[in-house]
Amino acid sequence: MAKVEFLKCVRCGQTYSIDDVEYYCPRCGPEGTLDVMYDYSRIKQLFTKESLKTKDEYSLWRYIDLLPIERKPELLNMQVGWTPLYKAKRLEQALGLDFVYIKDDGRNPTASFKDRASAIGVAKAIELDKKIMCAASTGNAASSLSGFAACAGIPSYIFVPATAPTAKITQLLIYGANVILVDGTYDEAFEVCLQASEEFGWYNRSCAVNPYLVEGKKTVAFELMEQLNWEVPDWVVMSVGDGCCISGAWKGFTEMHELGLIDKLPKMLGVQAAMSNPVNRAFRENKNSFDYVKPETLADSISVGIPRNGLKALRALRESSGDVVDVLDIEILEAMKQMARLTGVFGEPAGVTGLAGLRKMVKENRIQQNEKVVLVVTGNGLKDIKSAMSAVNTPITIQPSLEDLKKYLI
Repeated sequence: MAKVEFLKCVRCGQTYSIDDVEYYCPRCGPEGTLDVMYDYSRIKQLFTKESLKTKDEYSLWRYIDLLPIERKPELLNMQVGWTPLYKAKRLEQALGLDFVYIKDDGRNPTASFKDRASAIGVAKAIELDKKIMCAASTGNAASSLSGFAACAGIPSYIFVPATAPTAKITQLLIYGANVILVDGTYDEAFEVCLQASEEFGWYNRSCAVNPYLVEGKKTVAFELMEQLNWEVPDWVVMSVGDGCCISGAWKGFTEMHELGLIDKLPKMLGVQAAMSNPVNRAFRENKNSFDYVKPETLADSISVGIPRNGLKALRALRESSGDVVDVLDIEILEAMKQMARLTGVFGEPAGVTGLAGLRKMVKENRIQQNEKVVLVVTGNGLKDIKSAMSAVNTPITIQPSLEDLKKYLI
C-alpha cells in the first residue's frame, strides 16, 4: 500500500510500518490508537478539485485516492456515503441562525454514519484475506458490520449490551450475524470482544482498535466540502460517544487543508449526554485521561463510560478551537421532535444530540447568528422507536364515523 506511509500512535507519537502492527501501539496498548498517515505530496497530485469533477462514483469510493484500500471490492456494491445535505430554513428561523445545514447520514445502507467505517473495515478484511470479523457496539456499528459482512459473505460475531434497542438487535439477526448479548455495559462488551479477537484471530471492526476504520468516517468531511462548494463552515456539530466520529471528520478536514483544497478549518462542537460525558469533562478540565462514570442515557449509541478514541476526540476539539456541551435526555427527546418537524429528518436519539447541543450553544450566545453551522445526523430514528414514542403524545382513537372525528376537531 504505497500511498500509506506509516501508522502513528496518538498517545506517544511512535510510528510503525503497516506490516509491523495490526491494531494499536504495542507500547501504549489499546489506549495507543493509531493514525493512518499518507504520502500527501504524492496524493496532492491525484486528489484535486479538478480530478473530483471527473468522477461519476457518488459514494465513499470516489475518495479512494485518500483511503487505505487499493481498490473497491466487487462484492461491496451498496452505496455508502454521498448522503444528502439540506439547508434547514425552518430550523434556522427557530434557532435564530442564518445558516444551518443538515447532513443526513441516516440515509446510509444500514441507516447510520457507521456504514462509512464498516465499508472500509470489510474491504480491508477482504484485502487481508480475513475469514471472520467481530465488533462490540451499542447497536449501530454492530448492525452496520453485520450488513456489510453479509454482503461480502464474511461471518461476523457481534457483542452488544443486552439493553440495546430491539430494532438494532433485529437488524443483526436478519443479516445473519452471530449475536452475543452481553449482560453488562458497552465497555464490558468491548473488553469481551477485544479478548475474543485476540484469542480466535477474528478481524476486529471496532473503530477504537482498528486504525483503518476511522478513514471511512473522514469521508463525511470530503463530501461536505464538495456539497458546500468548498466553503468551509464555521462549526461542524456532532454527537460524541467513543470519539471515533468527530475525530474521523476532523482528520478529513485537516487532510483537505494539507492538500490545499480548503484555506481554513471549521470548529468542531462535541455534544454528549450529561450522564455519559467523559470526553467533555476531560476537555473542560484540560486533561488527557478519562474518569469512568457508569453511563446513563437513552441515547444508546453514545452511552459510553470509557471513550476508546477519546484522545483523538480531544485532539479534534482542541486543534479546531472547538467547544463541548452536555445535554439532558429530555433535551435530546425535544431535539428529536424539532428535527423531524422542522426539517423532515427523523433521527435517533444519538443522531439528534448535536441539535440539542446547538440549541444550548445558541441560547448561551456561544454561536453567533451569522455563523455557518453543519449538523451531522448520525442515525435514523427507526432504529429506536421506543425513544421516539416517549417523545410524542399518544394518538387519538375514534369510531369509524365523521361525527366522532368532529368531536376531536372542535
